[in-house]
Amino acid sequence: MPQARAGVVGHSGYSGAELVGLLRRHRSVEPVLLDHRSDAPEMGPGEALERHPWSAAAVAEQKLAILFLATPAEVSLELAPAALERSSEVKVIDLSGAFRLRTAQNHRRWYGAEHPRPDLLAEAAYGLPEFCRERVRGARLIANPGCYPTPASLALGPLLEEGVIDRAAGIVCDAKSGVSGAGKKPTAKTHFCEVTENFSAYAVLEHRHVGEVLLNCSLEEGELSFTAQLLPLYRGILETIYFRAVRPIEAQEISEIWNRRYAREPFVRVSGDGRTPDLRAVAHTNYCDLGVRTDAATRRVVVVAAIDNLVKGAAGQAVQNMNLALGLDEAEGLR
Repeated sequence: MPQARAGVVGHSGYSGAELVGLLRRHRSVEPVLLDHRSDAPEMGPGEALERHPWSAAAVAEQKLAILFLATPAEVSLELAPAALERSSEVKVIDLSGAFRLRTAQNHRRWYGAEHPRPDLLAEAAYGLPEFCRERVRGARLIANPGCYPTPASLALGPLLEEGVIDRAAGIVCDAKSGVSGAGKKPTAKTHFCEVTENFSAYAVLEHRHVGEVLLNCSLEEGELSFTAQLLPLYRGILETIYFRAVRPIEAQEISEIWNRRYAREPFVRVSGDGRTPDLRAVAHTNYCDLGVRTDAATRRVVVVAAIDNLVKGAAGQAVQNMNLALGLDEAEGLR
């Protein structure tokens, strides 16, 4: 079978470079680099790929089946509509937060700005395959989830569906990420001297990703306390989630709920026997690992969820969505 052509804008960023690496190893697609910036860096030795300046016309001219936007939200808001209007064949997978929050009201709440294309915001399929697989298959615009909402949603969603969480007691998500999650552009918060031998919280009570968790899990804002923290590491997210159960519950029952829900999911792994995951186990993989400990007497539950923020939290999940959109094996190129 001929390979589908997959264009990548933003290939020099951390998520974009990870994506190009995955696409180069994928049997069914041919990556094509599109330069949106005039100062885009050269690829390294031995990494020569087909490369063109970005334009909406190039999407059609290059016969792209998929266009990945590994770009900031403001750039995606410009490029995605232009690509969709120019080509009726292309499917756009956006790795930014430009099209994730479904309504202009939600976007305004978490991004502090009016959305210029509420029609596309409403149309976009949210690309968490474990929750939205059928929508992704038929969509022409797919909003790749944020890195923090991915493990939080996968951990909490089934437990909320089963009614085991005491929502009135609140849910606390303590989320820690490697520095690559902040993007490649250096800032006073992310350069080496600030990060090394340090550990800090940021965007307290106002992190943009909170809105996605609320939507995915049908939670009210007052029911979830979320804090993002920066680890002095390159990659990985580990979230420790605390809540009270509505009744005394054992860890095995929580694990069984996850196992039933994710029995056929290729990229969710559930730890048993009270074990909890760590970052080393998920590094450079598209897996989300879940583990839990409980204290039945006090109804306390502690869930630990881990992903690689550049793979399941970004590029790997984007490839998973591409596979669905193109009718391929969902795990192709990811194992």
